[in-house]
Amino acid sequence: MAVRSAVLWMSAVGLLGACGEGLAPVGDEAMATARQSLVSPPPTPLGGFTSYLRTLTVGGAVQSNTGTLPDYEGYKLTVAAHTQVALEVTHLGTGMGVDTGLFVYGPKDASGSYGTRVLFQDDDSGYGELSKIALATFDDAGEYLVVVGWSNGLGKQYRLQASCAGGACVSSPPAAPAGAPVTLAQFPTEPSLQAQLATANAYREDMWSYLDRYDFAWSYSTPATLDAAAAAVLAKSEYKGYRSDAAPVTSTYAAFQSRMYLQYQSLHPAILAAYGDSGENVQVKSYSRQFSTGPNGDNWRTLNIILFPSSFHVIVYEQTAHEI
Repeated sequence: MAVRSAVLWMSAVGLLGACGEGLAPVGDEAMATARQSLVSPPPTPLGGFTSYLRTLTVGGAVQSNTGTLPDYEGYKLTVAAHTQVALEVTHLGTGMGVDTGLFVYGPKDASGSYGTRVLFQDDDSGYGELSKIALATFDDAGEYLVVVGWSNGLGKQYRLQASCAGGACVSSPPAAPAGAPVTLAQFPTEPSLQAQLATANAYREDMWSYLDRYDFAWSYSTPATLDAAAAAVLAKSEYKGYRSDAAPVTSTYAAFQSRMYLQYQSLHPAILAAYGDSGENVQVKSYSRQFSTGPNGDNWRTLNIILFPSSFHVIVYEQTAHEI
């Protein structure tokens, strides 16, 4: 399961990068950047950043200099709940050959800590070796820490930009047009949920489930539809086997719990606590399939697509069982 999640996460990063400028450098610059390594997250604790934090605002940008050694700089970003932001070290305003990494932590707690868990990160999804997080969805209001790191101390300028991608930062959003599509970007699920899932998966050898998280940018005043979310999930090749189900089941989130195998039902309130908002109309669409791989090889699978319309999350819970 850990390997599967890691592969999917790297795939999502690549897809997000494809939405940006993503142009490969040429000539001497290409030779230089080819030798550069990934920029690792900053060492913990992160307290050293708080002494020289600058302010980054949604819709704004900041400029700084890399200095002559590999290092990191931190910026505080204050957002309302459910704000969606694109963060990018832009080609315009950044020196040639600079290699960056982007890391987001938070929100800041009462003790002044941003925590040590990286909420969002990217290395090379922007122009050349620059970094771009095309979608960062902030569930909670508060102050977050955005860290820019660089692997090569070239003493050159860089420019960090924060753009509104949807959600609470959109001013006077229009109603969603009919049939507005949902475009999914995959992110790791909460570690506590993955731990619960691993425990449940160890309960019986003939039952196994998967849990994946997707976010979608949304700049409209009316919510995304469950049908649009389901269409986006089924468009993925790994779920094509469910497309033949002509009678999927639609339900409330509360009703969905009874359809989970017993050992997985503790995930039901945990998923809601991790991704839901108070009073949110969470809906589920479930697709089923059955197939055989030979004698005593019957398989039963259910794909459950959970839409959090106010929080801009789609959680996919795939439940499987096989004959032994």
